[in-house]
Amino acid sequence: METHLVYSSVHLCTLRSFSRLPLTSSPLRPHFARAGRGVRLRRRPIMGMAAISPESTLVHDLGVSALASGVALGLLRFFEELAKRGVFEQKLNRKLVHISVGLVFLLFWPFFSPGRYAPFFAAFAPGINIIRMLLLGSGLWKNDAMVKSISRFGDYRELLKGPLYYACTITLATSLLWRTSPIAIALICNLCAGDGVADIVGRRFGNRKLPYNPSKSYAGTISMVLAGFIASIGYMHYFHLFGLMQENWNTILGFFLTSLAAAIVESLPISSDLDDNLTVPLTSFAVGNLVF
Repeated sequence: METHLVYSSVHLCTLRSFSRLPLTSSPLRPHFARAGRGVRLRRRPIMGMAAISPESTLVHDLGVSALASGVALGLLRFFEELAKRGVFEQKLNRKLVHISVGLVFLLFWPFFSPGRYAPFFAAFAPGINIIRMLLLGSGLWKNDAMVKSISRFGDYRELLKGPLYYACTITLATSLLWRTSPIAIALICNLCAGDGVADIVGRRFGNRKLPYNPSKSYAGTISMVLAGFIASIGYMHYFHLFGLMQENWNTILGFFLTSLAAAIVESLPISSDLDDNLTVPLTSFAVGNLVF
């Protein structure tokens, strides 16, 4: 069950005024310190004095969702300008979008409330990109700079494949798995950091090819494992700072096994037929359910 530690300091005064209970009786204060065989309750100072209503919680989540959407769209616009100016080679520009958008969006998760509708407000940001990919990929909306920044060969119809799978994956992970699930972190980090870094490293240092797939390299596969794993560990620690996730060796091992499995599947010859924006998250989800 998702912890209430993120918002407990703000909600505490409201609960006391409604229940008239003493501070140590609040149900949102489960901070216990063990002393021998006994258990004593440890008081923490009140940091906020404003009452938070359900309506203001919804307003808060709407505000964070709007901010996350604005940052994501601004990031896309930034890479559009880079694509227009030819700052990076097209494939590199595409992978930088692939890496950054999902990972930056993940930074906003802890700032949503613990309310039941928060995941759906959060999913609004990547959900916008689903609509954008559908409009651009079907030709109903023309934006050559965006198409160039996120497609392999500059064909707008490509957006109905990999980029659409990417947006759908992050939207579903946000709305269904949410921020206390290590599977959500592993899935997004392997998709964004792992797969993105693998392509960049593989193109530059991938001279030694895999014996079972000459289109993939040892350098790309190893870098995918490391990038996905390191990003997962980083976000585990980040979420732990907000009281949303525990840090332990079992979780770390689970992240490594999930990243390893995703990299192995991505290296198989089936990646030529199935988009890795589909196979990587599906593998991460399946393996994550086994190891976490």
